[in-house]
Amino acid sequence: MKNIKKIIVRVVSFALLLSVLMPANVHAQDGYKIGLSMNTQTNPFFVSVTEGVQDAAKELGIELIVTDAQNDPQIQLKDIENLLSQDLDALIIDPTDSDAIISGVEAANDLDVPVFTMDRVSNGGEVVSHIGYDAIKSGNLAAQFLVDSLDGEGKIVEIQGIMGTNVAQDRSKGFNDIISENPGMEIVSQQVANFDRAEAMTVMENILQANPEIDGVYAANDEMLLGALEAIEAAGRLDDIIIIGCDGLDETLEGIIEGKIEATIAEFPYVLGQSILKVAHSYLEGETVEENTILDNELITAENVNDFVSAE
Repeated sequence: MKNIKKIIVRVVSFALLLSVLMPANVHAQDGYKIGLSMNTQTNPFFVSVTEGVQDAAKELGIELIVTDAQNDPQIQLKDIENLLSQDLDALIIDPTDSDAIISGVEAANDLDVPVFTMDRVSNGGEVVSHIGYDAIKSGNLAAQFLVDSLDGEGKIVEIQGIMGTNVAQDRSKGFNDIISENPGMEIVSQQVANFDRAEAMTVMENILQANPEIDGVYAANDEMLLGALEAIEAAGRLDDIIIIGCDGLDETLEGIIEGKIEATIAEFPYVLGQSILKVAHSYLEGETVEENTILDNELITAENVNDFVSAE
């Protein structure tokens, strides 16, 4: 009997120890399990998105399984296949490509796993709810900033993102809609750099060599903006070119404070991540959720940049 009592005490003690050591994001037996398929984790914007989802999951006691597609649509489809094999209650996706992701969404639909998308939409399949920013508005804001800064006349460059995504398409559309209304604004070069910093630096180097006169540059995200900035600085043309990006990354805000960058469009990634997780949770709890939610974005310049820095 004494040996049995000792065994029971040890088992109970071990169970208590496990409960203390258990990670905060591991759910209770009756909790929810949600898969998060991220497009990439090399871009600081999407790292912050993931952090927002993770923190919200911890707060709600949800088990979160995160994958990184490394900006490859095929890897993302394999990630989703793997996630769906793990008895999920819901699946959150930030697509690498709005068309390529359709089969992944449909695979979840076939298993009756509710799908939620953020930032970039899926062009097919059944999605319960999408949360993102108004990408057309972001493009509008960037173009209008350049028009105002150049008094309606100037030679400008547009560096585009991954054009298979609705975000890149809409940011470009919003930008070009405003530029087309201003005949004094001439786009001398429009090139894709796939939301990548290194690629944007190379693209900008080539554009600078081909165009001795450039008055403004719009990069469709801050990673590309920072790559273009390196090329512009190296060419000694920083004082001649007005630069604007999109996302509101910390490094960009620092560049605005230092006077190297004129502006960016704030699309807060952490808020995006928190919001989509809470929407998914509300749905699983039986609540009605919006099919499409647009979060607010705004222009950041030297005039208001300190408000955003101090708010972080």
